[in-house]
Amino acid sequence: MTALCGAAPSDGTIALNLKLAAQRLEGFEGQLKDALLKQDVLNADETGSKVNGKIHWLHLVSNSRLTLYGHHAKRGFEALKDMGVLNTFAGVVVHDCWSSYFKLSATHALCNAHLLRELRGLAEHHGQLWAAELRSVLQGVYYQHKSGTLTPEAKVTFYTRFDTLLEAGLAENPALEPVPNQRGRVKQTPGRNLTLRCQQHKDDYLRFLEDARVPFDNNGAERDIRMTCIKRKVSGGFRSDAGGETFCRIRSYISTLKKQGLNVWHGLVSIFDGQILMPSFAR
Repeated sequence: MTALCGAAPSDGTIALNLKLAAQRLEGFEGQLKDALLKQDVLNADETGSKVNGKIHWLHLVSNSRLTLYGHHAKRGFEALKDMGVLNTFAGVVVHDCWSSYFKLSATHALCNAHLLRELRGLAEHHGQLWAAELRSVLQGVYYQHKSGTLTPEAKVTFYTRFDTLLEAGLAENPALEPVPNQRGRVKQTPGRNLTLRCQQHKDDYLRFLEDARVPFDNNGAERDIRMTCIKRKVSGGFRSDAGGETFCRIRSYISTLKKQGLNVWHGLVSIFDGQILMPSFAR
C-alpha cells in the first residue's frame, strides 16, 4: 500500500476493516453453505492453524466453484458440525480417510493420491513387491478410465487383481501376536494396516470407477488449502479465535470469486461500497 499509494494504514485501521469486511460477508457465507449442501460431491480437508502459539485447526469444504474455510479449536467431528455443512450433507465427500469423516452420514470417496504415495513408500523403503504392483495397476486403470478406454472386462480383471494383491499384502505382513502382559491393542506393521484399510474401504477407494462425478483424488481440496499453509509459515498464526474466523470468511469469498473468474479487487471494493459482488450459487 505504501509503495502503490503513498499511504501506510495503521494496524488498527487494518484490523477494523478486516472486522467490517467479515461482518458484511456474513450473508455471503450463509448462502455459500446453503449452496454447498446442494452439491453432489464435495472435497474436504484440514490443516493445523495456531492461535497465540496453541494448535487450532483450519477446515475446508469445497468443489471446483465454491470454497468454505472454517476455523476451530478442535480437529474432530465437533468442528465439522459447527461449520454446518458436512454434518447434514447427503452427497459424496472426498477425503483422505481421516476417521472423523466416517462419522458423517454422507457417502465416502477416498483420495487415491494418498494411497499411491503410501504404496510407493512400502515398495521403496520396505521392499514390498505387492505394493509396487498394486500401485501400477491402480494407475493403469485410472488412466484407462480417464481416457475412456476402460472396458467392462478390464474393470472386472482389475477388481480381481486388486483383491489378489491385497491378499498377497496380508500374507507378507502377518498379524503380530500380543506380547505377554502387554496392555492394549498390538501395533501392526504399516503394510498390514494399509492392506486392511484397503480391504475395509475398497468401495470408497474405487468409487471413481463407478460414479463419474467422483474424482480419483482429493487434489482439489489440497490446492484450496495450500494458500493457508503458506500464510501459517509466513505469519506464524493468529492472535485470537476471532482473527482466524475473520480470515476464513474473507478467504472463502476471495477463493470463490477466483474460481468463478470474477475480479477479486472489484469484489473487495464492493464490500466497502455496500453492494457486495456475489458469485453464482447455482448448482
